[in-house]
Amino acid sequence: MALDVGDRRVGIALSDPTGTLATPFGAVERGESDVDEILRLAEREGAGAIVVGMPYTLAGARGAQAAKTAAFVRALREKARGVPVSTLDERLSTAQARRLLRESSAPGGRRRKTRRQQDRGRTDAAAAAVILQGYLDGR
Repeated sequence: MALDVGDRRVGIALSDPTGTLATPFGAVERGESDVDEILRLAEREGAGAIVVGMPYTLAGARGAQAAKTAAFVRALREKARGVPVSTLDERLSTAQARRLLRESSAPGGRRRKTRRQQDRGRTDAAAAAVILQGYLDGR
């Protein structure tokens, strides 16, 4: 399982049973129970590990968002009950996810603003899939 942690949502991706292919799963709204909800999902889906994208700056430094993500990772590790939690550099994963979603979407139909609003959760999940695929490919 991989997570793309944002201020409003946490994008989630899962791999196939062979650990070869990452697939966007969905998103969880941030709040008091987000960690518990993610861990219940990890247990239900049989996740053997959780990889959290760490948003380093383009220069490789840890900025404000990375500090928030590190706090989320600490909370996740405290409650994870035997599921290993690691981090992976996720620079540009959201941009790559948006590009992939644009390339796979059929044109027409919805107005651009409506499409953006509806696609935010999809983008978060797609970014998590980019993170997870990088992790799977690197093993």
